[in-house]
Amino acid sequence: MTAQQNIGTHTFHTSFGKILALKENGVIKAKSIRYARSERFQRPVPLESVEHEEILDKTPACPQNINPILERLIGKTDINQFQPEESTQFLTITRPENFNENENLPVVVWIHGGSYEIGCGDLPISDPSAWVREQNIIVVSVSYRLGFFGFLGGNENRPANLGLFDIIEAIKWIKNNIHGFGGNPENITLFGQSSGGDAIAHLMISEGIENLFHRVIIQSAPLGFRHKRYKMSSDFFSKTEFLKDETDVLKITEKYVKFLPSVMKYGLKSSMPFCLQYGYAPLCKEEESLQKWKENAKKYDVLIGLNNDETALYIKTARQGIYAYLHHKILDKIVRKTTELIYEKPANIFAENYAKGDGNIYCFKIHPIVKNKIGASHCIDLPLIFENESAWISSELLKDIPWKYIHENGKKLRSLWAEFARTGKISDDSERPEILELRKV
Repeated sequence: MTAQQNIGTHTFHTSFGKILALKENGVIKAKSIRYARSERFQRPVPLESVEHEEILDKTPACPQNINPILERLIGKTDINQFQPEESTQFLTITRPENFNENENLPVVVWIHGGSYEIGCGDLPISDPSAWVREQNIIVVSVSYRLGFFGFLGGNENRPANLGLFDIIEAIKWIKNNIHGFGGNPENITLFGQSSGGDAIAHLMISEGIENLFHRVIIQSAPLGFRHKRYKMSSDFFSKTEFLKDETDVLKITEKYVKFLPSVMKYGLKSSMPFCLQYGYAPLCKEEESLQKWKENAKKYDVLIGLNNDETALYIKTARQGIYAYLHHKILDKIVRKTTELIYEKPANIFAENYAKGDGNIYCFKIHPIVKNKIGASHCIDLPLIFENESAWISSELLKDIPWKYIHENGKKLRSLWAEFARTGKISDDSERPEILELRKV
């Protein structure tokens, strides 16, 4: 575990304003910069200048319900470190401490996952400090509206896809302002995991994103959940209509949960009740999506992939319900089938379609680090990219995996992902971790 040292402050003088940042352990971190504001169920309005020059005591996060399963498997959330904020348009910039003022560093924009319902840009489990130090890049972590506030719409009074509009506004801010932090606005890579990866895939075919970014890294996107969601979204939308004027945001998150069992009839996709919605701005109709990805294939370099045992996170760790009583061989088969259905086949279809449009695309798969009960499940990629031992120390996801294996494999993976972010390519000569399967499509 790295000891904290050399703590201090740094002031960025930018066209957006004077921004105070923390200097610690070889990086400079400008935290919780507000890039826009929004009223409930309204599109974000960009800010023209910084609203304050202070470092916030608590991290703003969209109101949400803590997921006890993920807390057990990934890490406990200290809710005292976060401040519920309905207008949650914030970003954090992490850059190397030692830099030349004239440098133009590649910029990676982190879009967090969490089923479009939980999480925020600033979590200890996605601290990019190690990656920034090693690879001399800038990482911008974005927070956006979630759940009821960002991804459950259906009419002009409660529009769909508001969280996606937040992300677009964040990328515009980065494009316009990152030069003041030493970043290259002509070398921006969007990087997302799970629903964050799904959001990025759809940003590639959204309106209003021309020339905002240049390549994408999509990890563990549940693209198999994107199809035929209209009835479920419409049902959930109508059942929560009575909450739209509730002033207490925490009551809203408590109450909508009661209606989640009612959408179970829609099958596997009901495990992600909040999502992007086709046919509403800034997205096309669902039946147009594959063709639009193909048409846009020459615009963006793509690195897309998954973990070998994605659904094991939920199926093999269940302590109640039917999964708790099944033999491990049966569980293995369920994990394989559901991983293929939700993650692997949709990613391969995406890649083949993209390649037919002459797009530059790589596919990857992460295999188990060591033999353990869960395998290479959903989220196993996070500690590899965002190496932060103290944040993962109590995680059941990494149980029986010595940290040295995380470190050794993670360092090589971070190098490859940074190479892609710089150039859009991964050389055949670049060292690969043993757990990684990688191919150019």
